[in-house]
Amino acid sequence: MNAGWRVGIGYDIHRLVDGRPLVLGGVRIDWPQGLLGHSDGDAVLHAVADALLGAAALPDLGDLFPDTDPAYQGADSRALLAEVVSKVAAAGYRPQNIDCIVHAERPKLSEFKEPIARSIAAILELDPGAVNVKAKTNEGLGPLGSAEGIACTVVALLRTDD
Repeated sequence: MNAGWRVGIGYDIHRLVDGRPLVLGGVRIDWPQGLLGHSDGDAVLHAVADALLGAAALPDLGDLFPDTDPAYQGADSRALLAEVVSKVAAAGYRPQNIDCIVHAERPKLSEFKEPIARSIAAILELDPGAVNVKAKTNEGLGPLGSAEGIACTVVALLRTDD
């Protein structure tokens, strides 16, 4: 284990489709489309998990919870993230803060930024002030700009337990 501080970056993207609930950061959002994925498709929590795993130099989310494993079909990403936090702790690290950008043309996410931040903080056992959530559009450019999907980029800071 390396002493001190570690930084990781996570990214995830999922296509918006009809017939699925939209869940971002563990928060259900009333919207006619949801994110396609083997689990619940929560791109925010998936990016948080990968940022934590990267900072701890652990295998990525796809290695730990492969989409070829039926055990993870429809899985709640909050439970997957809690397992990631346990693995990070076993490696000797604790999350310190999270900075998150949700890239979505629609729905508008302004009113959901605080609930998403609180949800992430609760899972990571952090003070809500240690989690920042920003919502950005792609200004109509590319597949994200034409509202075909939602992506998320996260930076996580870890500290050693000692």
